[in-house]
Amino acid sequence: MIKKFLIKNWLLILIILIGAFLRLYRLPDYMEFLGDQGRDVLIIRNFLKHGDLFFIGPQTSIGNMYLGPFFYYLIAPSLLLANFSPVGPAVFIALLNLATIVLIYFVAQKWFNRSIGLIAAFLFALSPVVIKYSNFIWNPNIMPLFSLLFIYFFFEAIISQKYRYFIWASLSFVMVINSHYLGLALLPFPGLCWLFHLYQQVKTKSKQLKPFLKNSFIAILIFILSLTPQVLFDIKHNGQNIKALINFFTYRETTVSIKPYKAIPQLPSIFNQVNTDLLAAKNQQLGLIISLIFAILIGIYLFTNKNKKPYFWVVFGWYLSGLSALALYKQHIYAHYFAFLFPAVFILVAILISRFKFISLPLFLLILYTFFIHNHLQFPPNHQMTTVQKITQSIIDKSDQKKYNFALLAKQNYDPPYRYFLTQTDEIKLVNLHDQITDQLFVVCEPFQMDCNPINNPEWAIAAFGWAKIDQEWEIDGIKVYKLIHTQTI
Repeated sequence: MIKKFLIKNWLLILIILIGAFLRLYRLPDYMEFLGDQGRDVLIIRNFLKHGDLFFIGPQTSIGNMYLGPFFYYLIAPSLLLANFSPVGPAVFIALLNLATIVLIYFVAQKWFNRSIGLIAAFLFALSPVVIKYSNFIWNPNIMPLFSLLFIYFFFEAIISQKYRYFIWASLSFVMVINSHYLGLALLPFPGLCWLFHLYQQVKTKSKQLKPFLKNSFIAILIFILSLTPQVLFDIKHNGQNIKALINFFTYRETTVSIKPYKAIPQLPSIFNQVNTDLLAAKNQQLGLIISLIFAILIGIYLFTNKNKKPYFWVVFGWYLSGLSALALYKQHIYAHYFAFLFPAVFILVAILISRFKFISLPLFLLILYTFFIHNHLQFPPNHQMTTVQKITQSIIDKSDQKKYNFALLAKQNYDPPYRYFLTQTDEIKLVNLHDQITDQLFVVCEPFQMDCNPINNPEWAIAAFGWAKIDQEWEIDGIKVYKLIHTQTI
């Protein structure tokens, strides 16, 4: 039985193994471990060790709102199993991304055919941008998996009339918006389909209307209940989150347009950006060529293929509505903003490649070429986490087992990663300057910081320490570390 399964699915297994290698090879050396990652593992560790419950998740860069807490609860077991090493959650995120490869194959082969499933899974497994967002701790990194689960369950409920799937769709969507609020861009297209299906059920007086409404109600109730932690947070903090959400849609000069027609002029550039990021690994020249070929093939497919499966319109509607939503956003769009579209892009490309075969061969080869030349394993690892570990250990060693304060000078980072390891074995020695000014202050100055002189530095954490002199200084992996002591009594 096992042998038969392996023979039948050897190509899918090979794709999974390739995907696993690209995501897990030297993961501790390649994984990103900056401010957001340090913040998240600090919060989760406090929950696991001290029972500090949290009712909100990470803060968004869009609108300064807080996400729901379920991302933290999702990855908490992996941090515990890894004995509080951040590598554990990073591996878990990578495994979720591998599960997305399998799910893309499953959905595409079920909705279309096996070859489309294999092509889509293969391209997703190899995409450098997808890989980039698959091997470190960050809330948007789980969005591709749960977006695909949401779309699959929702439209299986609609098309196959398996309305109990609405419940699974709701649970999946809860995780989507707990990963990033731009996941809300998933809703308009399914929402319109839901209304149309309701109209048909009422018009035909279908016997399925009752189970349709019943399961829809349960799904909506699940979603509303999932907001309970954030509601409790807002009650305690004077409506902080809801005020930020209202402001985001009120002050639309620099945030988002609510007029759908405003998206039309922006669609070509958004179309090109999404395709360039995902299919050309952000190579602008090759991305433009790929986008042009992609657009031509889509146009030919739409006008020549008269017997399109309803599931094609699901994928195409998902893709087009996602692009439209992104086109209404007025600020810079990063790749993780449209993580909810990742599976749709690769399934759509696979449909075109399978349909046109030799005609689409240049598109397929060009995508593979960009994936090869931009593969992250061709570049040296960042060693971010291991460097932080080495620095924090050196600080602990030079603190002489006495209490100390800590400050970070960095252009593109903040201090939670350092604080995580500084407090991993002894949480007493590191003291916040807000609480107590100790006899020694350790200052880390990362590369690209304009001013690495810690003496009389205007940075609050240094200024609050008071008059000081450099007692020791050293360098680890290109990062300077200073030990400051007072020059006069505080």
